[in-house]
Amino acid sequence: MSDDFELDTDDLQRRMDGAMANLRTEFASLRTGRASASMLEPVMVEAYGQPTPINQVGTVNVPEPRMVTINVWDKGLVGKVEKAIRESGLGINPQLNGTIIMLPIPELNEERRRELTKVAGHYAEQARVAIRNVRRDGMDQIKKAKADGMSEDDQKFWESEVQDLTDKMIAAVDNALEHKQSEIMQV
Repeated sequence: MSDDFELDTDDLQRRMDGAMANLRTEFASLRTGRASASMLEPVMVEAYGQPTPINQVGTVNVPEPRMVTINVWDKGLVGKVEKAIRESGLGINPQLNGTIIMLPIPELNEERRRELTKVAGHYAEQARVAIRNVRRDGMDQIKKAKADGMSEDDQKFWESEVQDLTDKMIAAVDNALEHKQSEIMQV
């Protein structure tokens, strides 16, 4: 019966690729020298009872190289948007001007660069955890098949396949982190 077991490695690969795509998006939000609207993408605002991306509660503009502005459409959300930015870990201090929130991007000093490398490390660790969770799901499927009568040789084969895939993706995360950290520390 279990000779027919076929682990869906494509599904595991797709889910691990999703973790990598999420990591790339988060890394894109860590701008090293210039203001960018994408730096606000991971920031969620508690709006109308649910987490909402900033670009869905206001217009995000980059009028100057070191300034991002958010024109919040609903006056009642200005405080929530400001709070979400302060708590986001971006290290930006929002300034209010009516319904417009101005985000002056500070010049990156050595201390700020180190902070950003720590944030990048945190994002990478989240990606590693997501990949390990996918690995665990794959291993659980193998254990279930083993309980249903899969041979030990097949079990070892599938476990090594899942582990190889995991190792490859963790190495990709480490490589992306190393690249991003060197980009951040560049003066």
